[in-house]
Order: sequence, then C-alpha cells, then structure tokens
Amino acid sequence: MPDRLMIGTRIRERRVLNGMRQSDLAQRAGISPSYLNLIEHNHRRIGGKTLLKLAEALKVEPSQLTQGAEATLISGLREAAGKPRSDGPELDRTEEFAGRYPGWASLLSELHRRTQALERTIETLTDRLAHDPFLADSLHEVISAVTAIRATSSILVETEAIEPEWQARFHRNINEDSARLTEGAQALVRYLEAAPNTEAELTSPQDEMHAYLAARGYHLPELEREMAGPSDVARLIETAATDGMSSPAQNLTREALLRYMEDAAALPLRAFLARVRTLGLRPDRLAEATGADMARVFRRLASLPEAEVGPIGLVICDASGTLTFRKPIAGFATPRMAGACALWPLYQVLSQPQVPLRLRLRQAGRGAEVIEAFAVAAQTGPAGFDRPPLMQALMLMLPDPGEAGGAVRAIGVSCRICPLADCAARREPSIVAEGM
Repeated sequence: MPDRLMIGTRIRERRVLNGMRQSDLAQRAGISPSYLNLIEHNHRRIGGKTLLKLAEALKVEPSQLTQGAEATLISGLREAAGKPRSDGPELDRTEEFAGRYPGWASLLSELHRRTQALERTIETLTDRLAHDPFLADSLHEVISAVTAIRATSSILVETEAIEPEWQARFHRNINEDSARLTEGAQALVRYLEAAPNTEAELTSPQDEMHAYLAARGYHLPELEREMAGPSDVARLIETAATDGMSSPAQNLTREALLRYMEDAAALPLRAFLARVRTLGLRPDRLAEATGADMARVFRRLASLPEAEVGPIGLVICDASGTLTFRKPIAGFATPRMAGACALWPLYQVLSQPQVPLRLRLRQAGRGAEVIEAFAVAAQTGPAGFDRPPLMQALMLMLPDPGEAGGAVRAIGVSCRICPLADCAARREPSIVAEGM
C-alpha cells in the first residue's frame, strides 16, 4: 500500500490513543467530522495546513503522521497478525522484527496481501458455482437436450418397424435437440472461460441493478429535486435500457428508484444533511428527529453523497434471508447471491421486528478491520388470515469510530469460505478452514 494512503490510519490510531472523539479532533483542526472520517479511512488525501492542524491537535510532529516505508511495513505486519491471541505473534516486538529482518517482514506482509486476494477469488468463484442462475440454467439446458436425444434415439434403436412419417419426425427431433445441445454447451463454455474475470459479464438482473446504482455512487440528483416524479424514473430507466440493461433488471431498478424517490421526498436532502451534521450518523436519533421509520432512515443515509458523510454501506434481505440490496463498504464483504453468514445481525433482527440492534463486527480472515453495524427489521406488506406479513431486514454499516467500545462479534462472509472454527451456525464445511 502506498505510504500516502496510510496517513489517515496513523491519524486515527493517534486519536484513539489520545482518547479523543472524532468530532473533537475535527473541531480543533477546523474541518467537518465527515471530512475527517474520510481522511481517517484513507479515502481523501491530506497535506499542507490541514495536516499541520491535525498534528498540532494530536500533539505530535507532522513527520510522525507521514513517516515512510518502515511504518507501512509495520502496519502490514500488524494486519497480517490479525486479532491478538495468547499463542499468536509477539506484537510488542513488531518494530524490532521489521528493523532486524526487513526482507522477511516484507515477505510476510506480501504473503498476507496475496492470501487476502486469493480469499476474494475463492469467494467469487464459490458464489458463481453455488448460486449462479446462468450456470444452473445452462446446465439444465444441456442435460435436458441430452435426455431428449437419448430418449428419441432409444425409440429408433429398439423399435423394429417405424412408419416413415414417424421416423422422419424422430430424425427431425434429434436434429433440433442436437442444435439446442450445441448452443447450450457453447454458451456454457464461453461463460466458464470468462469466470476468472469477475467483471467479464453480469450474471443476473440483480447484478445489473447494483452495477447501475454503483456507477451513480448510489446517489441520484435527478430524484432529489422537489418536483421529481415517476416520469423522471421512467427517463432514467429508458436511458439504462438504451445502454443495454435487460428487461428484468429494468423492473428491479425501477422499483429501487421509485423507493429512492419516496425516501427523498419524505427526507429532503438539504434538511436531512443538516440533521446529520447536528445529530451524527445515528439512525435512532435521526428517526426520532424526523418522524421517519428506521428503515427509511437507513436507506436515506446510504443514498447520501459520500463526500458529505463518508463511506456508508447497506444490505437488505427478505424474510427468506436472501440479500436483495447490497451497497458495499470497505472491509466488509458480502456474497453476491444467497448464503450469507447466519451470525450477521441482519438475520438476528428478523425475529424481533422494529427492535433495533447495534453491534461492532469483524469478518474473520479479513484482517483487523472493525465496522459499526445497525440492524432493524420492518414489515413491508400487510398480513391477513390467509397470508403472513412480508418482512424485510436492513443492516447499515459504518467505519468503526473507535470510541464505541464494547465487544466485537467475529462473523464470516458465508460458510463455504469462512475460517471460523467450531461455529455453531455453520451450515456446510469450509474450503479454507483447517481440518474441514
């Protein structure tokens, strides 16, 4: 990692060491808390007067925040060490190790980065093989065509006398099924050849919807206007269709944009940002101040410009546990399809509708990154004597402010690629856990 990208991490570590709140440091340096949040998570470059003011507020020399390659190496070693444990590496001697054996230290740090990259590759390939709808449909098409050809050829072989008309029909069926088998097999081969490249193609309508929202930064100024209406959504969808979005993806995106428009109308951007600056990124306080339900506040926070509030992630699932919306945040991976970790508070709140939950989380095998998670479940459709209520759970994710304290829950991404040992919630063996 380039050294300039580590300055924010050093600022954060020094602030926590001094027992300072993020808002207090921002005030002393003359910048907004949201901008300091971006700096501390290495999303904004820093230098000049701002760096000098922060160093002065932290009572350190600026050089201690901008020190060079040795500090980067030490930081990499600490990240590789992961969560402290009794039989783990001697963290108090990290600087000594890096100074005496810089070659070995660099090798360990590089191996840790490569391991993380391989874990992400395994995660992607596992998702594709286990849950990919295109792969399942292609295999079904191939098997269906082979079965049809087998059945027709058996009739031709086992029947001694067949009328010419029926014989011609069977031959035509074999020819058509063979063509279908060829097309299905070719499509499957093309798809598998593209598998190592995760950006090669989008595999589902939901992927297309998320790609569209991600390209817009999950913020749509066209729907923030006071007079925005369904016609604005229609124009956006029409443009997406022109750019090649599939019809099913258009339907999903249309629903997401209409919900976005309703949230923006209920919580106008300027007024809501003013509330955030006053109350901070606390969904409960914002819900109480605005009169909006917690789920709407979650969605609205996730739609705000990152330059204004810093990184905010959001995942939503339905009552089956299937993820229907994913806005990622650095340091927290989410599976593209189904099968997320059962330890996520996202699923815990499904049994407690309207009861909010706040936890600190760290994903196993992902370094020591901690996030702050807020979760709540809400009813999205009426219940009846002949139908259950429709439920939805939401989990908002923020960078850990380093001031909340409390225990950190260790969770995974999905069972198939989770290194957690002796997990009572495990559904299937892990391909990365030792002894599984």
